[in-house]
Amino acid sequence: MKPAHLILPSGETRGVVSIRSDASPLALVQQLHTAFDEFKATMDKRATDQDVLLKEKETRVNTALDEIQAALDKQNAELAQLKLGGGGEPGSRVTPEARAHMDAWSAYMRTGEGERGLDQLGIARGDVHSTIIQNVKAAGSAGAPDKGGFLAPIEWDRTITDARVDITPMRLYASQQTVSGQGFSKLFNLHGAGSGWVGETSARAETTSPDLRSYSYSFGEIYANPSATQQILDDAEIDFAQWLASEVETEFAAQEGVAFLTGNGVNRPRGLLTFDAATEAALAANLRHPLGPIAEVNSGHASQLTTDGLIDLQYDLPSNRSQGAQFFMNRKTMGTVRKLKDGDGNLIWAPTLAADQPSTLLGSPCRELDGMPDVGANAIPVFYGNMQMVYRIFDRVGIRILRDPYTAKPYVLFYTTKRVGGGLWNPEWGRYHRVAVNP
Repeated sequence: MKPAHLILPSGETRGVVSIRSDASPLALVQQLHTAFDEFKATMDKRATDQDVLLKEKETRVNTALDEIQAALDKQNAELAQLKLGGGGEPGSRVTPEARAHMDAWSAYMRTGEGERGLDQLGIARGDVHSTIIQNVKAAGSAGAPDKGGFLAPIEWDRTITDARVDITPMRLYASQQTVSGQGFSKLFNLHGAGSGWVGETSARAETTSPDLRSYSYSFGEIYANPSATQQILDDAEIDFAQWLASEVETEFAAQEGVAFLTGNGVNRPRGLLTFDAATEAALAANLRHPLGPIAEVNSGHASQLTTDGLIDLQYDLPSNRSQGAQFFMNRKTMGTVRKLKDGDGNLIWAPTLAADQPSTLLGSPCRELDGMPDVGANAIPVFYGNMQMVYRIFDRVGIRILRDPYTAKPYVLFYTTKRVGGGLWNPEWGRYHRVAVNP
């Protein structure tokens, strides 16, 4: 990460001198607080002095705060991955049987030989996730989703999923569930069962039955089609599994990042920002979420965020739905709210106090979520809530790979696919913050 220098109008250099993404967590926290002190002092001076140099300095310090916080967030994400059991090399925590399968799979993908042995290995293990479904030299059947290619070893699948956290932060914040079928449906209880108070010997009248409604989540298939020459694949120095993982994970993550926020639910997940009242009302009744849309709180201004609006947003969540609530916004919006003050002139944003904790806004954790809209009229630049309770991601077990040495000779193509779903789990745990005047 490039150095960021803070230059005072007098020409003196102080505060944060350089920012290193590989610095220790403690050093980053210290740099963050130094920069924040400089930021507050600069804003206080600008309240009475509109010198252009002070304005430029404020921008520089704000940028430095962004960079330090980004470095801390990256380290926190890596730590969270390790706590969840991710972040290892393919096969680093595998049994001898799984290692044998990984080696046989890698050898087949390199050379195209050993197909029968890999098939028999999967059958011997009785593991559907490692068994060949159809000869990979034949085209898969579009009408039969269980045909065409190998299911990759589970450890390799896990490696790809773990790596996507760095590029798709929704995987870090939302809840995740593994499924084995083509889709997933949940039965919601709308609490229609009757009840009442009675005396010890009073008659009990018949009560009404609970209202149960089913909701199906949107799934889609993401794919990548990396290629390599056979000469490269024959190179024993190349870790095939790691090479293929690096080729696939970035493309998968880029597609997921968009879908988890703005996906329309057609052959892809439905995104977090698509459950507003207007969008839900436009859908057929059977496609609407049983618990309704995500509620909104306006900013109180037609084109800007306000401190009062953010306070209203925070306190609109009921007490029994506010546990674990956090603010989510993109980096540009975070730079905007960092300048907001309360009625006593205090900044409502505060830097992290510990390496494994995020910055705070009005006392609640404030998370950077790339892909959220910028501040603008009628936009939703901020989401507040418990993301694990609001949004759920579904991963079908297994990544399927079709080895194709014929279509683009001399290149060998590796057509890699995975089914992923996502959607609103419970809207009661979150709120949109729309930039608009109050009704």
